[in-house]
Amino acid sequence: MLLRRIWAGDSRARDQLVRAYLPVVKRIAHARLPGWARGVGDTDDVVSITMEKALGNIESFQPRREGAFLAYLRTILTNEINTYIRRARVRPIGGELDAQLPSKEPSPLERLLGRELHDRYESALERMTPEQREAIVLRIEMGFSHREIAEKLDLPSADAARMVIARAMVRLERELRDDTAGDV
Repeated sequence: MLLRRIWAGDSRARDQLVRAYLPVVKRIAHARLPGWARGVGDTDDVVSITMEKALGNIESFQPRREGAFLAYLRTILTNEINTYIRRARVRPIGGELDAQLPSKEPSPLERLLGRELHDRYESALERMTPEQREAIVLRIEMGFSHREIAEKLDLPSADAARMVIARAMVRLERELRDDTAGDV
């Protein structure tokens, strides 16, 4: 509904869209951007660029359901984070050490999954259906409730969302297991 209002030229709808999705995008960015890469730019910069790019291309965006916009934002955000990480790896080291120097520790998500498993997780997500992928991202990465996921995926109830998530988790587990079997 907000997208239709934006396409019709309603600037308040654009502001509402940003207010609705900004906290979610910030939460994902904070979990994904490693502390050691934040010297090049902080989480707010990545989030800001992500939102600008998404809104800059909003006229050509074609959603299939409400959750599609969130998946679109996540893709842009992932690309921006990868750009920041590449820049951080090539930046020169020198000068005095700052007491505020960011940690080179992995991000919370990287610590939880480990880099290799994280890459396998991303690869497995790409092989899932859009609905399964969105359900996993909304539940695991963003911490949405079953009721919120039902709203985002246009499902009839929280129980329906719970079933979609359960099936998606089974598929994710199978995809991750298949990745491991291919490595042996």
